[in-house]
Amino acid sequence: MAALVFRLRAAPPERLDLSALTRAGLAGLDRAAIAALVIGTTRQAPTVGDLFEVIGDDTGEIVFEGGSDRFDRIGAGLTGAARITVVGDAGLDVGAGMKGGAIRVTGSALHRAGAGMTGGLLTIGGDAGDFTGGTAASGAMAGQAGGVIVVGGRVGDRAGDRMRRGLLVALTGTGAHAGARMSGGTIVTAELGAEPGTLMKRGTMVAGRHGDLGPTFVPAGRYELPFLRLLARHIATTVPVAAGLIPERAMRWRGDMAALGKGEILIGAG
Repeated sequence: MAALVFRLRAAPPERLDLSALTRAGLAGLDRAAIAALVIGTTRQAPTVGDLFEVIGDDTGEIVFEGGSDRFDRIGAGLTGAARITVVGDAGLDVGAGMKGGAIRVTGSALHRAGAGMTGGLLTIGGDAGDFTGGTAASGAMAGQAGGVIVVGGRVGDRAGDRMRRGLLVALTGTGAHAGARMSGGTIVTAELGAEPGTLMKRGTMVAGRHGDLGPTFVPAGRYELPFLRLLARHIATTVPVAAGLIPERAMRWRGDMAALGKGEILIGAG
């Protein structure tokens, strides 16, 4: 079988909800039925066929040829071994709540990429917006709880908000308040923005540089931590492009002392 390709005909006139275009959502549908699916978010109700040429039939390998920042909820809730590739940009909530499989975006993505995900691999070649790996909606109690997110550029503010487990890598840097309310998991980046770890309880952030740390993070010395060697090995096999971000020696900051205070920020110390 050939990959199922959605070839964009023209720029979408409105935001699109593409969450149904997964292997699970398309099970049992032929190409005509797929083309008839409504993906619009206004009363105009455009269908798949209005905006895409549909080619191929393998729903386990989906390709969007042509991206847009109006493509919302691509791969939301993705499960199993399915793969989705977006050649271009993605909109809001790409990979939100995904449980397995792999999503690759060659361009950038808007807010809440990988929010609330529990498994799988989400790769974004460019930048990602606020709440990457964070909470999926206002009032949600858990952010990323498993899986791996790799962003080739920067992530916005509050990346890893309420993160519980998993790995979030931002090769270039983060916005403000990365790891806010974090209770587990690992964030790795070249540079943390201002006030990382606000109300952080547990978890680890590793960076080469950092912005202003709040007064509730306290220095805990410089170390050659065995954990960093283990993390470096793990990164080398799972995210090879990020292997150089793991220092051999680090300055350790503990916090947030205004919360449980068992989190740590490790900054490369040369």
